[in-house]
Amino acid sequence: MLARQPELTYSKYLAYEQASPKKHEFINGQAYAMAGASEDHNLLVGGLFSRIWNHLRGKPCRVFSSDMKLTIAAADNATYYPDVMVVCDRTDSDPYVKQKPCLLIEVLSPSTAMLDRREKFFNYQKLETLQEYVLVSQSEIKVELYRRDPEGWLVQSLSMGESLQLQSIDW
Repeated sequence: MLARQPELTYSKYLAYEQASPKKHEFINGQAYAMAGASEDHNLLVGGLFSRIWNHLRGKPCRVFSSDMKLTIAAADNATYYPDVMVVCDRTDSDPYVKQKPCLLIEVLSPSTAMLDRREKFFNYQKLETLQEYVLVSQSEIKVELYRRDPEGWLVQSLSMGESLQLQSIDW
């Protein structure tokens, strides 16, 4: 039988994470080590990051890659490392943790796809500033765009030949 790890406070998690050579996500008082990403995953994240970074140059928004933490206060300080995150709110100024993204992108891998679709999306919806959430498949040519609407979240599925348009960053 597996023993449950002792529960961490959010502040202890942050201190632990600052000193750790590995990244950990924080959910319900527990720190979970993150697995390494594949070459395809890294290439997709790098391509998305660089295209968005170029688009945002000279604008007030900032783009971050998978080394920046995102904490969701409304989800008991759940903390993740999104693959790509855009923050346009200059009051979100902590150099290690962001809390007010307008855009989040996750590249799906076989081991994390269900987590990205369910738990993360459930928690990400609690972010008042979040306008769009994008899931990019690395195993097929498919992108899912979730966009906040006054009545809920709209979903659009894109495949070969269709363009991704992100209203949150005017792209």
